Amino acid sequence: MKFDAVTLFPEMFDAILDFGVTRRAREEGLFDFAAWNPRDFVADNHRTVDDRPYGGGPGMVMLAGPLAACIAAAVARQQQGGVERPLVVLMSPQGERLGEPLVRELSAQAGLVVIAGRYEGVDERLVQEQVHREVSIGDFVVSGGELPAMMLLDCLVRRLPGCLGDAQSATQDSFSEGLLDWPHYTRPEAWHGRQVPDVLMSGNHAAIARWRRKQALGRTWERRPDLLQARALSKEDAQLLDEYRSERGNDNKPAHPGLTGSA
Repeated sequence: MKFDAVTLFPEMFDAILDFGVTRRAREEGLFDFAAWNPRDFVADNHRTVDDRPYGGGPGMVMLAGPLAACIAAAVARQQQGGVERPLVVLMSPQGERLGEPLVRELSAQAGLVVIAGRYEGVDERLVQEQVHREVSIGDFVVSGGELPAMMLLDCLVRRLPGCLGDAQSATQDSFSEGLLDWPHYTRPEAWHGRQVPDVLMSGNHAAIARWRRKQALGRTWERRPDLLQARALSKEDAQLLDEYRSERGNDNKPAHPGLTGSA
């Protein structure tokens, strides 16, 4: 996968490129990355990349021209590397919500050019002409698109074949099947008077798998009931969830105050 970022602060991406899973994946050639600064595509002495909005109002708007030049350079780089038609993505609070289905869809792309906007936003004409998708990480606003772009990059890289030490890690993460993850335990067996559940020490793989599925369903019901409302439970999953509720003694409501809904 090729990943190009259009950003006023290319050095911010060192935070993800120089550490952890993404660093190893890049070193192993699983993806490559390039950053493009709009200030490098302007000729005036002040390296101007923004201006006041038409119609008045606070803040500044990013100019279409420098962004278009960055996008063109990034697309050309990817095409030279064999990506016929890179997907141009704008990180924007107005975009479609980033979730596991969208991550899966984007991970199938050979190349992404991601625009990290700043200020009040990007000239809408640039969006209409150059951007294929707008993506949001949630219903809130941050100071710029760099952090959302890094989150998107991390989501995509960890899905690349060979990226994670265990090929099943990505498929067992929270949301990978529309459920939250089950609880995890490691040594010691007892800590602060709390024991590792016996089933995890049993060596019975079928029983462990059943327990984990039950915990994933139960946690999702407690913490994110909306995820269960959006899916039809199989007969087996419904039975596991009923068992979880019965064991917890809270059949009628989620354990966390303020959350409503059930399967």
